[in-house]
Amino acid sequence: MKNILQLSSALLLLCAAGLVIGQNTRFSDPDTVIKDQFWGNLYAQGGHSFFCNTKFSSKGFVLTDGYVYPLADVRTALDCGTSRECEQDNRYRQIASDLHNMVPVRTRTEMARRNVRYEDLGESVSTDECGMRESAGFFEPPKRVKGDVARTVAYMVDTYGLPWLGAKPVFKGWNRLDPPDDTELTRHRRIAEIQGNENPFVTDAERLERL
Repeated sequence: MKNILQLSSALLLLCAAGLVIGQNTRFSDPDTVIKDQFWGNLYAQGGHSFFCNTKFSSKGFVLTDGYVYPLADVRTALDCGTSRECEQDNRYRQIASDLHNMVPVRTRTEMARRNVRYEDLGESVSTDECGMRESAGFFEPPKRVKGDVARTVAYMVDTYGLPWLGAKPVFKGWNRLDPPDDTELTRHRRIAEIQGNENPFVTDAERLERL
């Protein structure tokens, strides 16, 4: 009897762990998640824009909800059609509702990042006022969030079977260069509370090395 109880307890712990580190299954309505959970909950008290680190107290007109793994690339990977057609695809709606992939960004930054690939562009390409580099369809984020980007992309690749948006060694290098800091860990904990699952590449950064 004791062995049966111990086995049952172990199975319950495994199930709980799977729930925590699994994919988003709580949300599947992107518009509602953006309004109620992203801006209305996660950033209800304001915060800092992701790439530029500009402080804000409310959404305003210059900020938008951005995606580290752009939704245009999600649509391409799923081959679900146009934006309107993909909105009827349950798989797309689930992925597009994942808070781990959403960040507050300046609207013009988000527009410039669409359909680009992540890359180390080097010193030959000058940085803008936020520390970003862009050139010929490639984008290099500021050093302070390179690890954040790497761990988010790894999460999207591993969780949803999406393709890498750049060379895998680039993301592994960024992960080592910029390990999780207090800001990333605090945001991650809040998302895990709201959404019900974790990004295991934040809680165990070395996991990316094993991909």
